Amino acid sequence: MQGVNADSRPATPPATESTAARLAVPAGVLAAVAGAFAYVGTVDPYRPGHYPVCPLYRLTGLYCPGCGGLRSAHSFIHGDLLAALQANALAVVGYLGFAVLWTVWVVRAVRGRPFRLELGSRQLWVLGTLSLVFTVVRNLPFGGWLHP
Repeated sequence: MQGVNADSRPATPPATESTAARLAVPAGVLAAVAGAFAYVGTVDPYRPGHYPVCPLYRLTGLYCPGCGGLRSAHSFIHGDLLAALQANALAVVGYLGFAVLWTVWVVRAVRGRPFRLELGSRQLWVLGTLSLVFTVVRNLPFGGWLHP
């Protein structure tokens, strides 16, 4: 066959995907996140017994970086940004970061460009350090304003 080799790709590029096909995965991710937020918005984490207690908090009395995340999401969904920040400020930053990254992903998908989030070691160290500092500060006496 001319133009096709068993070890190579066809000489002509394949037809490009439709916009709907390129948006399928971002739409699925959004549906999953929206479903999770809808559940947390409906089932109040401020009322005991609906969700398990953080194992680290249960065993040590220390707040992990995720402690208060469900309460933060619940408050965020109900439009109470101050309560969301008080429950878990790091989670609120995460929600906003997800919204920005998802929007960039959709715009690139519409334009037919791939979206790749490649974090280098420097970015991973910065994220890890911020998470560690947040965790340490919220567990110190002067960090009581960061307790969930």
